[in-house]
Amino acid sequence: MRKPDVAAFYDARTGSVQYVVSDPATRQCAIVDPVLDFDEKSGSIATTNADIILEHVATRGLTVEWILDTHPHADHFSAARYLRAKTGAQTAIGDHVVAVQRIWKQIYNWPDFPCDGSQWDRLFHDGEIFNIGEQEARVLHSPGHTLASISYVIGDAAFIHDTLFMPDSGSARADFPGGSASALWTSIEAILRLPDETRLFTGHDYRPGGRQPLWESSVAEQKAGNPHVAGKSPEDFVALREARDKSLPMPKLILHALQVNIRGGELPVAEDNGRRYLKIPLDALPGAKWD
Repeated sequence: MRKPDVAAFYDARTGSVQYVVSDPATRQCAIVDPVLDFDEKSGSIATTNADIILEHVATRGLTVEWILDTHPHADHFSAARYLRAKTGAQTAIGDHVVAVQRIWKQIYNWPDFPCDGSQWDRLFHDGEIFNIGEQEARVLHSPGHTLASISYVIGDAAFIHDTLFMPDSGSARADFPGGSASALWTSIEAILRLPDETRLFTGHDYRPGGRQPLWESSVAEQKAGNPHVAGKSPEDFVALREARDKSLPMPKLILHALQVNIRGGELPVAEDNGRRYLKIPLDALPGAKWD
C-alpha cells in the first residue's frame, strides 16, 4: 500500500485540523478542509491559515492538484475558493452536498440559489477513484454528521473529518439539520473495516483536559480505545450520541459559516457600498441548547 506524506495544520480558534497530503514520487498534493479565518466580533476575514498552507506547499516544492472539502462545515469558513484562486487547483466535495444545499436554501430563504453543486469543480460519488499524483484516492460516503460527509482514503491514510475524533474524544455530533446518529454509526463501521494499520486523520481536536492537540490515530487504536465504539452495539451508540447531542449548544458560527460553505467557500457578493453582508436567520434552529 502506498504511503502518502501528510502534514497537519491545527487552527486553535476553531479546533479544526487542515491537511496537505502529497505524493512523494511526483510532489503533487491535495489540501483537505482548509480554514478561512473569521472573527465574529468584528466581522473580519483573514487568510492566515490558508497562507501558512501555501507557504508549506511552496517551501516543499509541491504542486496543488486538489482542494478537497469533506462536507460543508458548521464551525469555520472554507478557504477552498481563496486557495483555488491562488493555485488553480480543482475544488471537490461529495455529490450529496446538493441535499445540504436544499436544507440551507430554505433556512436562508434564497429562492434563486442553485442547489446543484456547481460551486465546486468536481462532485465525487461514493466509491469514486481519483489520483493525487500516483497516489490512488477513494471516496467513502460517510453521512451522519451531515448528509454530505465523505471520507478520503488515500493509500494507507484516511481523512475521516467529523466521524471519529481521537480515541479519548469519542465521535462527532449528529444533530445538525439532516444529521443522524444511526447513519453516523454505519459510517464509523465502514471506516473501521479498513485495515487496522490505516492512519486515520480527524477533522477536529478539542484538547480534552487541556492536552496538546492531536489528530492521527489508527483503525486498531480506535477499535480498542474509543469509548463510543469499543464494545458498543449500534443501539448503545445511538443512545449515547443522541443524549450527548442534546447537551451541546450549536457551534457559534453555524449560521455564519453555512451560507459561505454551501457556496464552496465563496463570500457573499459585495453590495453597492462595496461591503459584503452575512444573513443571520432568527429562530432557525428550534430547540437548540443555549450556551
